[in-house]
Amino acid sequence: MLQQKRKVDLLTITHPKNMSPNGKVHCIVILGRVHPGESPASYVCQGIIDFLVSSHPYAVILRESVVFKIIPMLNPDGVFMGNHR
Repeated sequence: MLQQKRKVDLLTITHPKNMSPNGKVHCIVILGRVHPGESPASYVCQGIIDFLVSSHPYAVILRESVVFKIIPMLNPDGVFMGNHR
């Protein structure tokens, strides 16, 4: 939670076999809307999420080999308040 009590969502996209605590797997972290005025980042994150959960062969390969941690909006308070930084 942030100062204004807005939650920050964290999405994990991967293959279930990668969720084992003993396995070694690469992790990619994607952060969107770090600065509130970066509105195109919302569209980029949505596109990445849509692709990663699709049945496209490359998406399947990526899910099988990588854990994606995605925070689509890192600064929801700033976005709500209309700040630019």
